[in-house]
Amino acid sequence: MAGESMNCRKAAELMSQALEQPLREDEQKALSHHLSLCIDCRNFKAQLSLLRRAARVFGKSTPEK
Repeated sequence: MAGESMNCRKAAELMSQALEQPLREDEQKALSHHLSLCIDCRNFKAQLSLLRRAARVFGKSTPEK
């Protein structure tokens, strides 16, 4: 990621990756910078967060099989 310019597609990939594992420092900085400039990606990040919370709630409410 170092040396590459951030675009919305790369930002979305990093946000998804961050759900599974911590980002490298350079990736986190680039993503943070992009998010400070891009309302669409901030909205996408908020949607990811909402979906993750909903999945956790749903997972807790379903009976074990």
